[in-house]
Amino acid sequence: MKTCQPPDPNTKTPKLKLPEGSCDAHCHVFGPADKFPYDPDRSYTPPDAPVEDLRRVHAVLGIDRAVIVQASCHGTDNAAMIDAIASSNGAYRGVAIVDGTVTDRELEELNAGGVRGVRFNFVKHLGGTPDLEVFDRVLDRIQPLGWHVVLHLDAGDIVEHAPRISRIKVPFVIDHMGRVQAKNGLDQEPFRRLLGLMQNPLAWVKVCGPERVTSAGSPFHDAVPFAQKLIEAAPDRTLWGTDFPHPNIAGDMPNDGDLVDLLGLAAPDEAQRRKILIDNPNTLYWAN
Repeated sequence: MKTCQPPDPNTKTPKLKLPEGSCDAHCHVFGPADKFPYDPDRSYTPPDAPVEDLRRVHAVLGIDRAVIVQASCHGTDNAAMIDAIASSNGAYRGVAIVDGTVTDRELEELNAGGVRGVRFNFVKHLGGTPDLEVFDRVLDRIQPLGWHVVLHLDAGDIVEHAPRISRIKVPFVIDHMGRVQAKNGLDQEPFRRLLGLMQNPLAWVKVCGPERVTSAGSPFHDAVPFAQKLIEAAPDRTLWGTDFPHPNIAGDMPNDGDLVDLLGLAAPDEAQRRKILIDNPNTLYWAN
């Protein structure tokens, strides 16, 4: 089983000062494994990155709130995420992973614990397409809760699953700019499809994960034009996150301080950044 690189331990203080109340809308907590064991069927083992590590990084970056996204290494055991949310005095929300066995009571408990969405992984090297019957059933069941669904896709999946995505009736969030590949340019079909999706009022996108989009490596500037186009397409439905602690990075490990400054390049207007960092997360995660 593969293991992941650890995050850069020397978080830089970013040049860009973030506004009070800024939200990291995509980050993870991992373990510690002796308290929150990893899923035995996981496809990778991360280094422990407990909530205390996340708080330290956010303190350097000037981030006050966060959305903790359940990752596949913990499977459907959302305990580490729920514990982190409970420790935050209302500053954290969560996105869970569930399967077809989840009960209504368990969904209600997750909701009470601060969860506001579910995540489905379509990325092939992390397990590939989920059971689509389960996918459809779960989306029907989360609709009364006012939740959304997060779609972790590779670029080609945007094309392959376009008909199903078009049928989604709850808000849906595309992770990591759809993991499009910068080397294929702004006119590549998956990115054109992604921009087209943003015309759907239910569609949201995260302009994070430049290290997953780049073809040039650090400092990931070739990912910026993609983020700019997405922000332009859906300024009221764009989110940003660090993706700390950056699981499954094969290339250059980003420094989270540099990622904040990269957001400044993608969204140079202060009012624009306030939407991405404050107003938009409020709408999706703190309105109910």
